Amino acid sequence: MPEPRISVVIPCRNERRHVIPLLDSLSRQELGPWRWEILVADGESDDGTAEALVREARLRDLPLRVLSNPNRIAAAGLNLAIRASRGEFVLRMDAHSEYAPDYVRRCVETLERTGADNAGGPARTRAQGYVARAIQAAYHSPLSSGGSRFHNESYEGWIDTVPYGCWRRATLDRIGLFDADLVRNQDDELNLRLIRAGGRIWQDPQIRSWYWTRSRFGALARQYFQYGFWKVRVVRKHRIPASPRHLAPGAFVLTLLTLLVLGALLRAIGMNWTPPVIALGLLTAVYAAVLIGASIAAAAKRGWDLIPILPLAFATFHWSYGLGFLAGLAFWTARRTGATPGHVFTGLSR
Repeated sequence: MPEPRISVVIPCRNERRHVIPLLDSLSRQELGPWRWEILVADGESDDGTAEALVREARLRDLPLRVLSNPNRIAAAGLNLAIRASRGEFVLRMDAHSEYAPDYVRRCVETLERTGADNAGGPARTRAQGYVARAIQAAYHSPLSSGGSRFHNESYEGWIDTVPYGCWRRATLDRIGLFDADLVRNQDDELNLRLIRAGGRIWQDPQIRSWYWTRSRFGALARQYFQYGFWKVRVVRKHRIPASPRHLAPGAFVLTLLTLLVLGALLRAIGMNWTPPVIALGLLTAVYAAVLIGASIAAAAKRGWDLIPILPLAFATFHWSYGLGFLAGLAFWTARRTGATPGHVFTGLSR
């Protein structure tokens, strides 16, 4: 049997309710004469995900294999699947997303057309429920993304990262696979490493996929707390952030907390505590005004009924990421040999 030209690799854990939408997307892929294989690295799911994948893939006649990922971390699962794959092109997908019928074909064609080392589409989202819609609206605002171009659904051109990704196998052989120590930010770290090695990444808005946003603020907070925490690990590894926008939430949260603590300390020792409290009040007022303005702009695009909770959605993005970044600075700076992050830094946040 001829070797597949394309290998699709998917990490997952406890995604049973997304198995059917995912495999429906895969079964609709328009590959033409290209052969492919699908490798799913399952992180020892306890909700029947692996069994559902095998059963539903057989019904759809998909060339799918399920691999056991005892590490349970997405990066380790991706590496496991890549090492077991045989294709000339490696295309990473997520079990929590759905894909246009031409997604796989366009990824590979874009790589060949542009000469890029990685290709993908912008971040598109789908939401189910009122809170999820607010999170979606905030997610696509420059105030939560820091102006990141992969949040721009119409941008086409060179970029610093894309969701998921598609590479020639030779590229991954050259720069290495995902950093298996990273619970979050493994895609960003790989793309940063690729760019620092002289590679280039292309975003094509015709490459379409849709990610299902979180539907609870608590889950969103945990997700972005982990993003901030693990971003510090990436910065320490490369001695440089991928973008200044990754530092802004942590700096903002640290400034407010510093003013608050300073004011309380000065008052406790009987000194003039008014200046830091005034500064704190002014910054808080400006921040509130910015949140209201961004909420109005987002509601104009996504629905005016979201106005009451949009400020909370924006604040959740900022504060959870910022606090996570500060926690990461403290942990990775003071880390003792052999110390590992606890479950709050590594657990799933669906």
